[in-house]
Amino acid sequence: MLAYYLELALRSLKRSPGLTALMVLAIGFGVAASMTSWSVFRAVSGDPIPWKSSKLFVPQIDAFGPSGRSDKDDGEPADAMNYTDATALMREHRARLQSAMYQIAPSIVPTQAGGHPMNVSGHAVFGEFFPMLDAPFQYGSGWSANDDAQRAAVVVISDKLNGKLFGGANSVGKSVNMEGKDYRVVGVLKKWNPQPRFYDVVNSGGFSEGLEDVFMPFQRAIDAGIPNDGNTNCNEVPKESGFVGLQHSSCVWIAFMVELDDAAAVTAYHNYLTGYARDQQKAGRFGWAPNVRLRDVPAFLDHEHVVPSDTKVSLLVALGLLLVCLVNTIGLLLAKFLRRSGEIGVRRALGAPRNAIYAQFLTEAGVVGLAGGVLGLLLTGAGVASVGWVLPKSISDLARLDVSLLVITLLVAVVATMLAGLYPTFRASRVQPAWQLKSN
Repeated sequence: MLAYYLELALRSLKRSPGLTALMVLAIGFGVAASMTSWSVFRAVSGDPIPWKSSKLFVPQIDAFGPSGRSDKDDGEPADAMNYTDATALMREHRARLQSAMYQIAPSIVPTQAGGHPMNVSGHAVFGEFFPMLDAPFQYGSGWSANDDAQRAAVVVISDKLNGKLFGGANSVGKSVNMEGKDYRVVGVLKKWNPQPRFYDVVNSGGFSEGLEDVFMPFQRAIDAGIPNDGNTNCNEVPKESGFVGLQHSSCVWIAFMVELDDAAAVTAYHNYLTGYARDQQKAGRFGWAPNVRLRDVPAFLDHEHVVPSDTKVSLLVALGLLLVCLVNTIGLLLAKFLRRSGEIGVRRALGAPRNAIYAQFLTEAGVVGLAGGVLGLLLTGAGVASVGWVLPKSISDLARLDVSLLVITLLVAVVATMLAGLYPTFRASRVQPAWQLKSN
């Protein structure tokens, strides 16, 4: 019977090509707008490390107090730490894995003769950074806790930088000249650029186009005087100048992340943060009651408003457009079906049940939806390729036209059109055979 209904649907659609084209265009444009917006929203709101995000937490300690916060902060502590608090938390090491980190932009001198120095981006971190974030290595690994303690001159580089300096070969054990000093390569990362860049939202804003090329020991970077290349937030002017003055100030500029395995560990670490802040209050550093936060990665990304508001608005507008297109399709299907009241009356008089009328006209709506879905696929592809015209490149590059998006586009088109066809089909099935035969 399905083949029969498909044949009837195709005949009907061919009899009114203009009306058919209008419905296909309405569905195609509505679905394409929705799926293009969805592809962007899905990319920017996705969990960057779904297998582990519930175990990764960002601790926050109020280092400014009520007088150092603005009204818009709503009592929230700063989203970064100062040097004193970050190093104290690292020393006491209450989490299974943890790392303080700050952004750097050192100069690299290529080993090849005649090579010109180049500035690269990266982070100064602790060795536990790599296993905590499951950073993928192509060669070697991260450095040890002993390297951190000894402030060893070691470095982990990206596969991109490894290609520039060593032609992509295994460079573990070789030296990289950074800021005029040699650092031994202990690991080469595979291509790794999680989006959103969850481990340092403060400096990346969540999204960043470029890969990070170097990771070096935190305390080694401090000793070498490699300055912070990220954001710095101060509630008062540092008493000393330069990078050393920044370390001695209350300015916050260091990101911090910990791994906690279960709810008990989370509770214990939160209590530790509260106790630490209380100790600072007793010591006279803080003149206010403890004010701390401990959010996991999804909660922290939400707190930082990483998902751009314009992507949410675009998605809502696109869904509204799809709804308008569906309403127009309902009207067009209703006009098309009721124009065939005579045909329906004859079929009903010959014994066709209402279920047969439902099946016939819903099949016709499904064919329209499938055609609109195919058009929607083409328009979605064009839309995904064009989002860079209206969104920053760091965000538009995340939109992808993959198999799941193609399948969802077709399903949305067919299902939405069949839902739109329910009311016109209901009206068509209620046509009274006697009235139609009498009028004809």
